[in-house]
Amino acid sequence: MSPFLENLANGAINLLPNILEALLILVVSLYLAGMAARLLTRVLKRREADLEITLLLARLARWSIIAVGLITALQRFFDVTAFLAGLGILGFTVGFALQNIMQNFVAGVILLIQQPFNVSDAIEVASHSGTVLAINMRTTEMRTWDGRIVIIPNSDVLSNTITNFTRAKKRRIDVPVGIAYDSDPEAARRTILDSVRSIPGLLADPAPSVVFDTFGDSALGLTLFFWLDMEKGDYFGAKDTALLKVKAALDREGIEMPFPTRTVRMQQSQA
Repeated sequence: MSPFLENLANGAINLLPNILEALLILVVSLYLAGMAARLLTRVLKRREADLEITLLLARLARWSIIAVGLITALQRFFDVTAFLAGLGILGFTVGFALQNIMQNFVAGVILLIQQPFNVSDAIEVASHSGTVLAINMRTTEMRTWDGRIVIIPNSDVLSNTITNFTRAKKRRIDVPVGIAYDSDPEAARRTILDSVRSIPGLLADPAPSVVFDTFGDSALGLTLFFWLDMEKGDYFGAKDTALLKVKAALDREGIEMPFPTRTVRMQQSQA
């Protein structure tokens, strides 16, 4: 055998373990990429994300894992440090130019994965309250209680406190009431508690309660507390019903609900 062919054969034999190892890495990375894409697609479908967003994130996950596997496989044949350094500089430049876009994009991915709220949930975030219409890659779209459409950057959503009203299975409703100082407090308490027992969705445990809490200028202040099953009742409807029932019950029992009064004394000046 000629020296050239002998050196070529020896080189191929020496490279064979690296080739097999690189092929194994590629096969494993392809398997993991497919599994991650399927898992992410399943999660996003449960999240009711848009089809385009689901496909985009699934492809990003797939190709990111494949890229890592390819670089790891190439590392078996030569040092890819310089190549990665060049990619890092390029990525830093692009990332700096698209900083806000990337920030909102990453926040959108986190929101889709963590699921602090779903489409159609009633939430409060970044001083806005309303119903979630869409969760996009850069923004979250809401319809506020007064009908306005608000589009909030995802980074603002993620960095602010999120209150999810829909996920609360029960909520407490507070109804402030004022009665005249010459009224019987215990009679007023019994009257108020009896008046709200028929509200749809009212929970018996915790039981409704009435607490006297303030001495007002013209009335003794108290607050009615009761808990509502959100699957059986409506928050605003229950509060509206409670106010009407309390007012009607106090009127029937002759318990006065005074309004603020002012006494004005006029003194005539001596000429």
